[in-house]
Amino acid sequence: MKRLGFALMLVVSVVGVKAQTDAGPQRNSSVVDADGTAHVMRVVPIPGTLSDQAKASMRHAYVHHPGPPSTLAQDRAGVDKWQAGAAEASRKMFPVNLADGVVGGVPVKDVTPLVMEHKDWVLMCVHGGGFQVDSGSLTESIPMANLLKARVVSVLYRMAPEHPYPAAVDDAVAVYKELLKTYKPRHIVVYGTSAGAMLTAEVAVRLKQLGLPEPAGLGIFSGTGDVSVAGDSEAMYSLRGLSGELEMPTDKPQVGGYVGTHDPKDPVLSPVYSDLHGMPPALFITSTRDLLLSGTTILHRAYLKAGVDARLVVFEGLPHTFWNDVSLPETIETYGYMAQFFREQLGK
Repeated sequence: MKRLGFALMLVVSVVGVKAQTDAGPQRNSSVVDADGTAHVMRVVPIPGTLSDQAKASMRHAYVHHPGPPSTLAQDRAGVDKWQAGAAEASRKMFPVNLADGVVGGVPVKDVTPLVMEHKDWVLMCVHGGGFQVDSGSLTESIPMANLLKARVVSVLYRMAPEHPYPAAVDDAVAVYKELLKTYKPRHIVVYGTSAGAMLTAEVAVRLKQLGLPEPAGLGIFSGTGDVSVAGDSEAMYSLRGLSGELEMPTDKPQVGGYVGTHDPKDPVLSPVYSDLHGMPPALFITSTRDLLLSGTTILHRAYLKAGVDARLVVFEGLPHTFWNDVSLPETIETYGYMAQFFREQLGK
């Protein structure tokens, strides 16, 4: 799983994990090395502010099965199966129409509401999954199409490692350029979760470089703007927060299969190194046990420093991309914030 990097947290349940019931250490201590590295043993209770459903979800601990790691093909098959089931669950709560399509020469999922109220609006979704699997083309787009009563085009961009950067950026830009032929830029938003959040920020920088009109708004939901380093939160959390094996980050570029041979500080690949002045209004969402908490907040601060209308919502005690679980009240709250922000930008 470490190889997937920024795959959505619910994917963990389908790529070789099991529940762990053994009680852990019950003491608190911290020893700091001369270089500042902290060796911490800490008992962390579930926050009392969480919903009962979220508390129940957080009580499940996960550890890796022993044995060889799964292959990328196995990962993709498992995630595709999970995505299909999760999409059906989402669709029961948020009814929509689904169709396969091609936009700008790129395959897409075309998601439309049962009743279209905003024919002149379109949302472009770039899914998560560590740039290696599709863990969100439907689950990330179904709720928005339903809540906003508008079309969502979910981009099935080429994935790593077969197609490293800039393939995903090129595909997303191609779709965006084609949408500009039908929709005004002030009626387009671009958004994504995890790897899709990263890709959203990358696309915005690339559009600026190309001199193309920026969309009305961006949704950057649990991502990072600097693939050259791991954030502090990645040393503390796994995809499931404090559950499962907590691997230490390395000094290698994040999502290495996606970065390929490129400079990880390329201003498109890592937008914190680009000129962010003039970026569209952006909504950032993360949570306090999100392994990409640091990456999300650092990119948010970079937007603020550039004078961008950048808003940040941080949930309490929940892991990476918890909003893929539609059974949580916090998920419904999250979708509400997303829809409210997009509605505000598209309606200007």
